[in-house]
Amino acid sequence: MLKTLLKQIKQYRKASVLAAVFTVLEVILELIIPMLMASVIDNGIESGNINNVYFYGLCMIIAAVLGLVCGVLAGRYAAIASAGVASNIRDEMYENIQTFAFSNIDKFSASSIVTRLTTDITNVQNAYQMILRIAVRAPFTLICSMIMCFVINAKLSLIFVIAIIVLGAFIVVVVKTTMKIFDMVFKKYDALNASVQENVSAIRVVKAFVREDYENKKFITAAENVYKLFVKAEGILAFNGPVMMLVVYFCIICLSWFGAKFIVVGNMTTGELTSMFSYIMSI
Repeated sequence: MLKTLLKQIKQYRKASVLAAVFTVLEVILELIIPMLMASVIDNGIESGNINNVYFYGLCMIIAAVLGLVCGVLAGRYAAIASAGVASNIRDEMYENIQTFAFSNIDKFSASSIVTRLTTDITNVQNAYQMILRIAVRAPFTLICSMIMCFVINAKLSLIFVIAIIVLGAFIVVVVKTTMKIFDMVFKKYDALNASVQENVSAIRVVKAFVREDYENKKFITAAENVYKLFVKAEGILAFNGPVMMLVVYFCIICLSWFGAKFIVVGNMTTGELTSMFSYIMSI
């Protein structure tokens, strides 16, 4: 399966690589800004050096603009690659369907084939785009942010390690639960598409035998099945936000408490603590 999908990427390999490269550059530029902000506070505001404030402030503006440009380019190349891969897969599947024997045609219903050519390929396209953007960005951001935090203060960074372990365990449970539900959703799409196709292609027969009410109920049942499963899955995913914010606020409180003590004893500067607050959201 993976080999078949990877063959469709060859034509868009350059766009895929560029999307990943610009995503990495975007992350690096974003993570530089908190360090520059720390320099503004420590070397500019607290020392009373206005020239340093202007210099580091200008560096922050340049980093933000370059980060924006890299983000736009990363999104553009990711869209080109994912849309192109989806187009190749769709063409390949359609050509393959033309070679089906009658036994294959009997095995796969028309609605099932339509689902694969539309909904399933769209999901593959979205997944590939997320791989190029989020699956590259998220781990790289996490690793680099943790490194920066340990460079600033290793003891305080242990707070983030605990938070990541707790959040990771919660996400694993959520993913395992929702994946089972989404598998059922994709199967229900076949029944929904079958109902639409049968009604459209055989509309004269339906009207001739006055079966409109029956077909409407059949379609409503199929649509409600998809609706209920989606609501169930999204209801579980809704816990992501509150749990995420709970962990963030836990980190902020702990960082404020212990960070203030480190500043008092001289083990940390105000600018370094401020930059660690910025890395909380990144992590």
